[in-house]
Amino acid sequence: MEITQGKAYRCFCQGYLLTDYQPVNSLDPPQSCTFGLQKFSLMKKGFISTTLIMLFYFLASSQQIKTPPVSAPQFVKQDFGLSSIELSYSRPNVKGRQIFGELVPYGKVWRTGANQATTITFGDDVTIGGTKVAAGKYGLVTIPGATDWVFILSKQLDVTSPSAYKQDQDILRFSAKSTALPFPIETMMILFENITNSSCDLVLVWDRTAVALPIKTEVDTRVMAEIDDAINKDNKPYFAAAIYYMDNGKDLNKSLEWFNKAIEKDPTAFFIYYQKARCQAKLGKKQDAISTAQKSIELAKEAKNDDFVALNEKLIASLK
Repeated sequence: MEITQGKAYRCFCQGYLLTDYQPVNSLDPPQSCTFGLQKFSLMKKGFISTTLIMLFYFLASSQQIKTPPVSAPQFVKQDFGLSSIELSYSRPNVKGRQIFGELVPYGKVWRTGANQATTITFGDDVTIGGTKVAAGKYGLVTIPGATDWVFILSKQLDVTSPSAYKQDQDILRFSAKSTALPFPIETMMILFENITNSSCDLVLVWDRTAVALPIKTEVDTRVMAEIDDAINKDNKPYFAAAIYYMDNGKDLNKSLEWFNKAIEKDPTAFFIYYQKARCQAKLGKKQDAISTAQKSIELAKEAKNDDFVALNEKLIASLK
């Protein structure tokens, strides 16, 4: 290559300028430049090699290979009360490790899962350990212990390490006793158990440990208010109101009255007769209950519904 005195030449592999040389003649490369011909030549070779490596890496990484997550995420939606609870967390595996007390230290904040932060969303207001929690989305973290755990609901939705946790963002803390399991659970899971109209338990199970967070919600007051409002309108929900009264320890005579009104509106509804028979049985009116159940059987056979035929026959047998 021809290099002319007084000009600067860039070494592309490093980005430096070659300057201040003393040429032998106008056709010779610099003999006393900063880097010299031999080094410059080697650097050119290095540039080509580095470029090829970078190109190969770029092509390989651009393939967008998808692999399974190490700890699979899970999203749980549980209908609860008059709304639902939604949970988002990742599920690590034991993999032969000592979990609680070692991998998950006692006495330190834990994100309650792996990878992502664990969050819980309440569709309605709930109560946990006597503390009311407004409907909304919260971070769920825990402090495991050998026998005692602490559940924490936080305003923070991004706690993935103890250092990220800020106690002043707590909504509530709830202490719970853990239970030792007789067998190991390989993959951590959080599930909802003991579900009733107004309560449930959020249960964390992993390795040989289980611990539960009790959750309650107010249902009865809201349903009763809705019944009182709806029953005074033209399209009265007699059947739904009667069922709720009967199954939740309310006035059974009022329930029976509403079953009768529901039958007046739909005299061939075999399922209403069946529920009325149940109500009569709870009131101790056995013969009336048997008679109503027999009417339900008659209508159910006409409708070719064998399930309600069987239900009524079972009810009649229990009353004899």
